[in-house]
Parts: sequence; structure tokens; C-alpha cells
Amino acid sequence: MGTTGKPGRARAGGAYRRVIGLTGPLLPCVSFLGRLPTATIQFGSLLLVTRTHGSLATAGLTGGALALGQVVCGPLVGRLADRHGQRPVVLAFSLLNAVAVVALVAGALAGLPAPALVLLGAAAGVTVPLVGPLARARLIALARRSGVSESTVGAALSLESTLDELSFVLGPALVGLAAVLAHPAYAMAAAALLVAACGTAFALHPTSRVTSPADENADRPGGAPTPEAPRPGPSRARSARPPMPAGVPGLFAALALQGAMFGACQAGITALTGRLGQADQAGLVYAAMGVMSAVAGLATAAVPERVGARTRWRLATGAALALSLPLLGTRSLPGLYAVVTVLGVAYAPHLITVFGLLERAVAPSRLAETMGVATSALVGGQALAIAGTGRLAESHGPTAAFAVASAAAGLTFVLALTVRPATHAGGPGDALHARVADPRPR
Repeated sequence: MGTTGKPGRARAGGAYRRVIGLTGPLLPCVSFLGRLPTATIQFGSLLLVTRTHGSLATAGLTGGALALGQVVCGPLVGRLADRHGQRPVVLAFSLLNAVAVVALVAGALAGLPAPALVLLGAAAGVTVPLVGPLARARLIALARRSGVSESTVGAALSLESTLDELSFVLGPALVGLAAVLAHPAYAMAAAALLVAACGTAFALHPTSRVTSPADENADRPGGAPTPEAPRPGPSRARSARPPMPAGVPGLFAALALQGAMFGACQAGITALTGRLGQADQAGLVYAAMGVMSAVAGLATAAVPERVGARTRWRLATGAALALSLPLLGTRSLPGLYAVVTVLGVAYAPHLITVFGLLERAVAPSRLAETMGVATSALVGGQALAIAGTGRLAESHGPTAAFAVASAAAGLTFVLALTVRPATHAGGPGDALHARVADPRPR
């Protein structure tokens, strides 16, 4: 067993060293801290308004408005980044988001009525700078421009998904700790400070130049326009928006369904721990799933290149379906910990694979927008599932919520079997960076 695992570990370790070589050690740290506030303010807004107003309904409306704002405006942020480059967009939205979060905290502490808090929550969601999706787009651009192998591109996606998982585990945990020791307002204020400081650092990092539309020919090998495709002027480069190819909506749907699976599991876990008289264990159970998912995400880089992307997609969705079924018979806290932790093995590999398929399918000039839409699909699916399955779990028990999670996994598996996303075949004139041919079976 040891000798079998060593080549995989060595392959993964070498791939991650090449990724860090592309970015430098500072960028992953800054991007992680810059995306942490997004996970913090969602849960933090619920605890903050519940503490200040004593109303779960008002808290739910505020948190829902925050999620809805992010879902609606996420694609717009990505499109602006594609059009104008990441630096000005992330810088502006990071500072606006910090102001919006501070306003939400001040409004809650001042006892503003529910409609005002809902508007402030929506403002906090609308201004989320999408550091996570844009970091993913930037890292892919760096990898493609450098002409690295597909295994390194896969490792870059694995690293980004792992950072996402860790942020969505650590963010709520920090909010919960602040709520127990002092007040949720402290966690929200810290999130505002973090998004202002680290969002600004991410925006101003030297790697942001690879996302500038003005540098698109400089990113190609040799740095000069091809004879067949003369160097376009800024207006022409910015106006070219290739259509989304067939298959991409199916990938967005897969992410929405995974978000629904997240939300349904969260509702079922909350309902079951409450029924067992261990409501305070809900966050720890969900965190265990997130940690296992992050570990699986890091290990994905060790999968041999001969295993094609569509094969990985089918394996990940099939595993999610199979591993979710034991939830339907779970009745104890130890059993819940065991089943949910094992289920986490399927989550990050699925996210990594779908983001990889999206990256290959769309034109590079729409990559940031695509990552924004993908994240909105994931967040939207989760928010809708939490809202719907929360009531379902209250009236019919946690098994009903877990059944929705398994159904979402089943539909995702069907999509993996039927959707055939193609590889983008755009000419050199519409690319921000050179493509690397994917020799693996599709």
C-alpha cells in the first residue's frame, strides 16, 4: 500500500509546487483571507440579527437577501472583470463590500426595522467581490499563459476548491466562536476589515496583469499578434463576447444541484442534531464534512492524467449518490458524523471536475464571468434548498431533507451521464492566453 501511494503523493506534491511557482506564496494566502469574509457574513448576518432583534424570521429574510444579492450580481462582477480586468473591479467591490457590511452591523445594533435590514443585507450581497471565483480565473490564466501541463492546471483547480472548502468551514466556525465568547458583531466587523485589506491586496497583486484585456496578445507565446489575427484595439477586444457553448448550461445546473445537496444536508443535519438534543453539534458535523472534502480536493491532484475529465465527473457524481443514501437511515449522532464525513469525499472532486470542464469549454475572454455564474449557481442552489428543506425537515423530519439531498445527487449523476461539454476551439484572436491541448479522452 505504501509503495502504491508514494507515486501519487509525489505527483500531487510536484504539481502543487509548480502551482505555487506560478503564483508565489503570497497570492494563495491573500486570496484565502480575501474570500473568508464571504463565508463569514452569510452565517454572521443570521446570528447578528437574531441576537439584536430576537427574530429568526427577520434574520432569515436578511440572510436570504444577502444570498440573493450575491447570486444576482455575481455574474455581473465576473463580466466586469473580463471586460476591464480584475484590478479595478476587485478593488472597488472590496471597499464597497466593507462599507456595506459595516452598515449592516450598525443597522442591526441600532435596532433598525426589518425592511431596512433586508436592504442592508442585499447591499452586502450585491457588493461581494468574488475573490474566490476570480482567484480561480486568475490562476488558470497564469497556468495557461505559462504553457504548463494539464496536471498542473488540475492541481491549480484542486488548490482553489480546497481553499473554498476551508473558508466555508472556518468562516462559520469563527462566527460561532465570536457569538459564544462575545457578540456576532465582532466577527462581522472583522470580516469587513479583512475584505477591505485582503481584497485590496488581491486586486493589487502583480499577477492581476494577466487578466487585463490590454495584455491579451502579450500573454501568448512570443508576445505578438499572429499574422492571421492582427492585434485588436481595446474597443474591439472588449466588445468580442463569444457565445456560451452547448453543454455549459448543464454544468451550471450540476453546480446548482450540488448547492442544493449542500443546503439539504445542512437542513437535515440541523434537524437531526436538534431532535437528538445536540443542536450545538450541527456546526461541528458540517465542519467535519467540509474538512474531509478539502482533503479529498487536495488528493485529486494525484489522480492519473489518463482518467479523463468526463470519467472523473461520472465517478464523483456516482460516489455522491451512493454515499448519500446511508443518510436516509441515520438516527444517531455517531452515525451522522461517520456518514457525513465519508460523504465529504465526493464534494470537492466534483467541484474541481466541473470547474475544469467549464474552463475548457468557454472562451478565455469569458472565463471570469463563467466562474461568477458558476458560483452564483452553487450559492443559489444552496440557499433555495435551505429555505425549502428547512420547512420540510420541521414537518416531516430530517429524513425528508436527506431524501432531497440524495435526489439532487441522483440528478447530478444523470447530468454527468448525458451532458457532453466540448473543448473551446476559438481562434487565437479571442484568447487572453494560449490554450494547452488536452490529450485525454473526453
